[in-house]
Amino acid sequence: MIYTLTANPAIDMNLSSCGIMGKVVNRTFDAVYTPNGKGLNVSYCLKRFQTQSAVLGFFGGFSGRFVVDETRKRGIKTYPVWVNDTTRINIFLNDGKEEYKFVNEGSYVSPGKQKNLYRLLETLNDMDTLIISGSLPKGVKDSFYDEVMEICQRKRTPVILDISSPHLKYLIGCRPYLIKPNDEEIKEIFGIVMRDEADVKDVLKDLYESGARNILLTLGDRGSYFYNGSALYHAGTKKVRLVSSACAGDAALAGFLSIWMNQPYEIEGALKRSAAVGANVAESSGLGLMDRVEDYTKEIIVRKVEGV
Repeated sequence: MIYTLTANPAIDMNLSSCGIMGKVVNRTFDAVYTPNGKGLNVSYCLKRFQTQSAVLGFFGGFSGRFVVDETRKRGIKTYPVWVNDTTRINIFLNDGKEEYKFVNEGSYVSPGKQKNLYRLLETLNDMDTLIISGSLPKGVKDSFYDEVMEICQRKRTPVILDISSPHLKYLIGCRPYLIKPNDEEIKEIFGIVMRDEADVKDVLKDLYESGARNILLTLGDRGSYFYNGSALYHAGTKKVRLVSSACAGDAALAGFLSIWMNQPYEIEGALKRSAAVGANVAESSGLGLMDRVEDYTKEIIVRKVEGV
C-alpha cells in the first residue's frame, strides 16, 4: 500500500472576483471548498487513476474533521493524529487576470503528537511506499523528516519526497526513491539557476550522484524532466487558461506515479499523464474533475534527451 504523509493539511477556499479594490466590499463568486494538503492531493489523484493509497497526517478542530471526513467519503483510508490546534484554511483568489494566494502557517503540533505519528508509522505493516509532501506546521523541526526517514529505512520502505525545505539537501543522502523538485526549489535550496537544458542535465546528475535514485523535475511552462541515472527524458506542456495552480504540482506527481510505480520502464507514458493531469487541474478550482486528462495526454510530446 502507498501511504501519503501530509504534516500540514488544509482546507483550500478557491474564489473568483471581478477585481480587487481597497476600502470597499469585494464581491466574490464560484467559491469552492476542498480538503487539501500536498499528500492528500496525491492520494485523491491516485484514486482517480485506480491506484489505492492511505493518508497520514496531523489534523485538528472543525477544519481538520472536515478534511478527514471528506477524505474517507472518497474511499481513502485515513489515519489521523489529532492535535489541539485547528487545521489551517488557505485562500486562492482569481480576479480574472491574476491569481492571489493566501497560505496560512498551520496548526501547532507538539512533540508528543509527533511521537504518536512515529509510533503509528512503526505499526503499519503494509506500507510499501511512503510519499512525504508539503511543509511542516508550527512546532515541527526538520529533524521530523530525519525521524521518519530512519523509520522507513528500518522497515525498508521506499520514500518519495516532494518538499520545499532546505533540509532536502541533506535528505538526499538517505537515498530517497524519488524526489520532485521544481525550478524555484532548486534555486532556493541549492542556489542554482537553470538557464538551459545543459544546466538541467548538470543539476539532475548532481542530484543523482548525491543519492536521489530518481528525479522528476518540473519547470512550469518549460515542461518537466525525469532522470534515473541511465536515461533522461523531457516532457512538454499543454497550454490552458489558468484558474488556480494550487494543486497542479501534486496532481502532476500523482499522475506520474499512477503509471511509473507499477511500470517503472513506462516513463514516456508516465510523463505524458503527469503533464496532462497538471494542465487539467491548473484550469480548475481545486483538483476539478480531471475529465480532460485522456485528451490532453495525446497532445503531450515526450523526447528522450539522452541514455539507452
